[in-house]
Amino acid sequence: MSRIRVVSAAVAASIGIALAWSPVAMAQTAPDVAASTPKEIRKAERKAARERNNAELKALEKQGYQPAGNQINYPQNIQEAQRKVDASKAAQGTAASAP
Repeated sequence: MSRIRVVSAAVAASIGIALAWSPVAMAQTAPDVAASTPKEIRKAERKAARERNNAELKALEKQGYQPAGNQINYPQNIQEAQRKVDASKAAQGTAASAP
């Protein structure tokens, strides 16, 4: 009977220690970057990302991709437009760097 009490006391003590240390283990020490960033900076970052996305979409549309068009060959048509965009960027990069 006393052995059961010792075991149950040890289990209770283990659970108590685990519960006492769990809030300490869950505490975050790293600062939250998103919460400390001013609203204007986040807005500017979103605006810049939106401009990049729109520029990429315009470049794809210029190479023949139609997002609202026929989507039967969906992966192939956007991949082909992306290859064309990449090729034109590479050609512009080599032409611009050539003396």
